[in-house]
This record gives sequence, C-alpha cells and structure tokens, in this order.
Amino acid sequence: MANTETALKEALTSIEGATGVALVDYTSGMALGTMGGSKTFDLNVAAAGNTDVIRAKMRTMEMLGLKGGIEDILITLSDQYHLIRLLNSRGGNGLFLYLVLDANRANLAMARHQLKKIEEELEV
Repeated sequence: MANTETALKEALTSIEGATGVALVDYTSGMALGTMGGSKTFDLNVAAAGNTDVIRAKMRTMEMLGLKGGIEDILITLSDQYHLIRLLNSRGGNGLFLYLVLDANRANLAMARHQLKKIEEELEV
C-alpha cells in the first residue's frame, strides 16, 4: 500500500509525459497533495476547478438516471491531456487523482492503465 506522497511521486516519475499530479477531495475542492506543475500551471487552482467538472457530470448522470460510476474523465487540450480518475478503492470515496500529461510525449492508454494501478495501491 502506498501513501499519498509515494503515489504522487510514482505517477509523476513512472507515467511517460506526466508534468503534474494531485490527489483532490472533490467535496471541498482542496488538493490533499500535489507534485509537479510549474510557475504558470498551479495544480491547486486546477484541482479546485476540476471538482466542478466532476460535480457537473455527477449531476447530469443523476438527472439522466445513469447507474454506472465514473471511472475517469479525459480533457484534451492542444498540447496537454488532463486525466481525472475517481478513486473507488477503500477510503477513497470523494477523492480523485488528477494527472496532467504533455500530449506530445504521453501514451494515453498506458497513462490510464498506470494511474488505475496507482489508485489500487493508494491507501488514504
């Protein structure tokens, strides 16, 4: 089992093209931990903003009567991928992993696979 810091470090170093990662509580919008980012890309601001994305999708699913759960949400920009993975593991209710990838260096399928593995090993 990995703690938050170990899981974030693993995501940033083992996922090709990763430039930032955060563990976020989507009920409050607070980042519980961040790693990476830059002076021009504040992971705390991005984490808080992406809680609105999750809340909106959950409301929409409820209004449509959809019963399935969200695995992940992908946002593609011209030069970045933003991957949001809701935690389904024990103790992870209300949390998500947020991963920022350089679209020119990342393998999206592998990133999703590795992020799922990190989620499964994360103990919150």
